[in-house]
Amino acid sequence: MCTLVAASAGLSALQGLAMRGAAQDAADQAYQVELAGVANAETDKRNKQAALAEQQSDKEKTSAQDKFAKSIDALRARASLLASERSGVSFGLILQDNERQAANYRESIRQSLESARRQHKRSIQQTEANYQSIRNQYRSQTQEAYNQIPSLGSIILGAGASALQTEIALNR
Repeated sequence: MCTLVAASAGLSALQGLAMRGAAQDAADQAYQVELAGVANAETDKRNKQAALAEQQSDKEKTSAQDKFAKSIDALRARASLLASERSGVSFGLILQDNERQAANYRESIRQSLESARRQHKRSIQQTEANYQSIRNQYRSQTQEAYNQIPSLGSIILGAGASALQTEIALNR
């Protein structure tokens, strides 16, 4: 009778240890998936941020070229007006209007560029937020897998409960 109780406790303990080992393997596998997933997410984030930086750089270069071209156009128009050898109030107003148009164009480019810089910053923040979300999701899955591992105390308690149930059943 004592051997049946001991066998019941032993079998329950072995079953608990096997379940613990399987749960540990599953948790370890979830951790490896997390490492690979986070590494991929980080690579994706870096690639996206590099592409965004390249786009921003291209916008800045294009804007600088546009400003330069408009400045050249304004200087040519001024030189053309001066070469016409006109003078007077209307001539001064034409020169001022030409300068104002060039300044307005340069300001428009500056504002567009500033808007692009703000959008670039938001896009970078978005890639960072996406990365953190993916990382947190993997971390949560790994923690959940580790939480499924039965403790040694619960295995021993289960084995004891099994032995007690066998003892009660045999004594009836």
